[in-house]
Amino acid sequence: MNKASWTTLCAAALAVALAGCGERATYDPVQQSGANPPLPKAQNFLMPPMQVPDGVGGSSGEKPVVTAGLKIEAIASGLMHPRQIYTLPNGDVLVVESNSPGTEPVTTPKQLIAGIVKNRSGKGGKGGNRITLLRKKPGSPGEWEQHVFIEHLHSPFGVQLIGDTLYVANTDNIIKYHYTPGETKMSDPGVEFTDLPSTINHHWTKALLASPDGKKLYVGVGSNSNITENGLDVEYRRANILEVDAQTGASRIFASGIRNATGLQWEPTSGNLWVVVNERDEIGADLVPDYLTSVREGGFYGWPYSYFGQHVDTRVAPQRPDRVAKAIRPDYSLGSHVAPLGLLFYQGRNLPEKYRSGAFVSEHGSWDRSPLSGYAVVFVPFKDGKPAGAPESIVTGFVSGNEESLKGAPVGLAEDADGALLIADDVGNTVWRVSAQAGGSR
Repeated sequence: MNKASWTTLCAAALAVALAGCGERATYDPVQQSGANPPLPKAQNFLMPPMQVPDGVGGSSGEKPVVTAGLKIEAIASGLMHPRQIYTLPNGDVLVVESNSPGTEPVTTPKQLIAGIVKNRSGKGGKGGNRITLLRKKPGSPGEWEQHVFIEHLHSPFGVQLIGDTLYVANTDNIIKYHYTPGETKMSDPGVEFTDLPSTINHHWTKALLASPDGKKLYVGVGSNSNITENGLDVEYRRANILEVDAQTGASRIFASGIRNATGLQWEPTSGNLWVVVNERDEIGADLVPDYLTSVREGGFYGWPYSYFGQHVDTRVAPQRPDRVAKAIRPDYSLGSHVAPLGLLFYQGRNLPEKYRSGAFVSEHGSWDRSPLSGYAVVFVPFKDGKPAGAPESIVTGFVSGNEESLKGAPVGLAEDADGALLIADDVGNTVWRVSAQAGGSR
């Protein structure tokens, strides 16, 4: 089939898929949240139904909506697809501006359609391949100073500071820089520290987290497919969390079977590693729940052979009942297709006390579910190091009420030096700051 015919076929298939939104979800994400979510029977689609809002971004002065007792303001706008945020010890904030390197080969009509969908929503916006430093203007409200801090990166995502060494995870390697506090432009040229899996790069993001003692780096490496349709060879060292020695760069697989782990964080009560995970697609509006979970060293979490514990995915060949038998059930479902990308265990004093030590999760939003799910920052309360209640929507209003227009999409989360919540919005190209409303209880 020539390119023109293929494109025509894909356009027709896209129209059919979008028209197929009559396959609606039975459960909303809150109903499907928690340790024991309802899991309906899997469905099979030639082309999964899609519902895709048009990415329009926010108009001037328009803000997301926050829950009672909080306020929200933009501290940076006009960015180039901001994905991650990291607060430095001196209060400066690093914003990683990035998107996919676009190197994944398009070999099926479905892949082409997925690209059309992504671009239509605004999530395919051009990434800056850079890190911008934000600095609060003393005594001045409004947006913070913006300084281009590091340029010419390759689809960067994770960033961590250990001592005076700044580590930046590109899609294919980790670069390290000598960090000098107060600099508004990185003076060190940087050197490659270690490589990372980069073949095909279906999931290109590489989340990064340093161990509390600074001796290790943990890297979330997503799968190269939905459920191994590109073959198992390209999944080498993928769908796992790598542990990297911060001195030598030597690495090992810390945990596996995790389709796409992002938002790596240390839970403050237990000290355990927790992540949010984007699960597989194309078997129904209510399958498969994305989740929040602790991660055990050496643990296997099911991908691709099973989901949410030992629910077998019959699409995968060959089947591996021996692996399914070892699959660990995640701690907490967030609901299907919410697309969690950011995680923050809140430790500050700015927001009301009820948020302290609980988890904020940014949900980037669905494309194959009707009605839409995600497109919010939610809060999951914790007690004794475990989730202890339903998720509560804290920041909403990223999508229009009729679900046709997308004004923003939250990704990275961080806490600033004053204890406010920072949110990277890669459709609105903005960093938002959420703080306590004046006169509110803390």
